[in-house]
Amino acid sequence: MDPRIREHAEIIANHSVDLQEGDNVVIDAHPVAEDLVVALHEVVGDHGANPLTTSQRTGARQRRAFLRASDGEFETPEHELALIEETDVYVAIRASDNVTQTSDVDPEVNAAYQQAHSPILEERLSTRWCLTQFPAPANAQLAEMSTDAYENFVWDAVNKDWDAQRDHQEHLVEIMDPADEVRIVSGDETDVTMSVEGNPTINDHGEHNLPGGEVFTAPVPDSVEGEVLFDMPLYHQGREITDVFLEFEGGEVVSHSAGKNEDLLTEVLNTDDGARRLGELGIGMNRDIDRFTYNMLFDEKMGDTVHMAVGRAYDDTVGEGNEQNHSSVHVDMIVDMSEDSFIEVDGEVVQRNGTFRFEEGGV
Repeated sequence: MDPRIREHAEIIANHSVDLQEGDNVVIDAHPVAEDLVVALHEVVGDHGANPLTTSQRTGARQRRAFLRASDGEFETPEHELALIEETDVYVAIRASDNVTQTSDVDPEVNAAYQQAHSPILEERLSTRWCLTQFPAPANAQLAEMSTDAYENFVWDAVNKDWDAQRDHQEHLVEIMDPADEVRIVSGDETDVTMSVEGNPTINDHGEHNLPGGEVFTAPVPDSVEGEVLFDMPLYHQGREITDVFLEFEGGEVVSHSAGKNEDLLTEVLNTDDGARRLGELGIGMNRDIDRFTYNMLFDEKMGDTVHMAVGRAYDDTVGEGNEQNHSSVHVDMIVDMSEDSFIEVDGEVVQRNGTFRFEEGGV
């Protein structure tokens, strides 16, 4: 086994989820990620914890078969909820043998399925959880890379000094955490402002998401005003959505368009009331992620980018007494900030053309 796989497993256990003796651990993974699952079982055994492997979240072929055979009416599966209620640590491993496996599932059916599973999602988020990636050939193909090159890319981004990354990102946390308002400007089509007053800023250094490499918070839901062109594409439900354009008034999306698969974007926004509001503002800071790979777990952490998510706001990004945006979806979209762009915090520019003021050559 590639020693980088064992290192990956140890980072998950020791850094991301703080694995303890006696923990009940659910490892949710596609079979193509078997090597990492095996390495995790070794590490879980070393810690005296109790592993269980499932493919419920990442078994796209099974989920496709179920959703296409269903009538579109779903209830929360109590047996799956009961499993997560008894889980201390939840590890989801992304990997695929076909990244478009669910592309022919009706978006309305998918949205209904997600709504029914919302209680399970909320329960998972109350565990010590980690979402990570195994460098499977299908993911390499989507990134337009050889398998070997993609393996190097993934493990360079994952197996790194996370304490040093945390310290680097803390400079931005210190700017954002006491802030009232953030403005994002890029090119002629993105100019959006939002209040973050009273909402904590989180330093993501490889705990819940591995790789980490972003600083993020939640906008005050009704404060978002302006327009955003998300000029980097995303894959959602096995389909590519490009050139997403959103216009906000009073915090809500009042107009939207997309260059490709606009119907899917519409279905996302129509999932529930919270899907038309922003639940996250994130700023990418992982310089080891230096190329776009059609994988949001990596792409949103890329340096020179900002991402915003419509839908659910995470609990730890909402301050006491502030409104939290609730939704059964959380869909991230990315703005390239490398040229003709800036981030302004309380009227002061803190990043211009991708370079922060605390970096060499900064504002």
